[in-house]
Amino acid sequence: MEKKKIAVLFGGQSSEHVVSCMSAINVIEQIDTEKYELILIGITEEGHWLKAPSVDEVRSGAWSDSQVEAIISPDATKRCVIFMEGGKTWEERIDVAFPVLHGLYGEDGTVQGLFELAGIPYVGCGVLASAVSMDKLYTKIVVDDLEIRQAAYVPVVSWKLKQDMAGVVDQVEEKFNYPVFVKPSNAGSSRGVSKAENRKELAAALLEAARHDRKILVEETIVGHEVECAVLGGGQEPVRSSGVGEILAAAEFYDFDAKYYNEESRTVINPRLPGDSAERVRRAAEQIFNAVDGYGLARVDFFVTAQGEVVFNEINTLPGFTAISMYPMLWEAAGLPRKELIDRLIKLAFER
Repeated sequence: MEKKKIAVLFGGQSSEHVVSCMSAINVIEQIDTEKYELILIGITEEGHWLKAPSVDEVRSGAWSDSQVEAIISPDATKRCVIFMEGGKTWEERIDVAFPVLHGLYGEDGTVQGLFELAGIPYVGCGVLASAVSMDKLYTKIVVDDLEIRQAAYVPVVSWKLKQDMAGVVDQVEEKFNYPVFVKPSNAGSSRGVSKAENRKELAAALLEAARHDRKILVEETIVGHEVECAVLGGGQEPVRSSGVGEILAAAEFYDFDAKYYNEESRTVINPRLPGDSAERVRRAAEQIFNAVDGYGLARVDFFVTAQGEVVFNEINTLPGFTAISMYPMLWEAAGLPRKELIDRLIKLAFER
């Protein structure tokens, strides 16, 4: 059987560039090379697309010194990558793409739109689901209609901070008691997220969030277990959810450093939760995934309070695949090894 060519994209221009590279190593190592021929395409933080020679260069970071430029052609009759080195140009047809890209310009519908134009099957959610799920404000608007509890919020646009910071802070204080959480609407891996205990900290947190996006959410604080649920399926395969995993953050909350650099942070698969809350998390995860028109995969995050109330937090349409990431661990615990999981996701790409 002739091997199909799979283009794996990693890196990217978002604040999650490093995490994407870490995820890509694990994905690349689990792809069945008896079925697929790998074409590795790294995107620098400046947005330069390059062909990576091998996974070793991805691991070392040497791929960013590659002299071979790569462009995915939007021409649907070609379905190819155009490579350029010096004065030489050549094309290589690809059968499927796996965008291991987190955050902006990768998980937000932009790259998915390119694949749609190019007529190339790709792993993961489509343009609509990717764009809506990346934007926390619009995700909340969708979930508002599902009768699923989520943290109350105040939306803020960044230009108001320069015009009337005091008024914005007053608006938040009228609705919530401290502490509150401040989040960019479009950012992943808790980039730009802060906890504010008072008026001064709130103003600083708003300015920090505005560095990442022009839309900002200020949310009430929910006290409870931080849990995550993995979702898989769509198309010809029924959507199903994994068990539940709990985040035990070493920091005060699960920020970027706590996720990826603090070894004291850990995860617990199938933790003990109040009543039937774990099953309600699973049902809500599937419901939200379907509501945003999810396809392929997503990780849906919740809080579970001491009273067993399930509170939706956010959805990630291209969750991490690092060595400590919850999504693959949850499926492994459910009896689906990483190699089979990757194979299933690629198969779903062809069935879209």
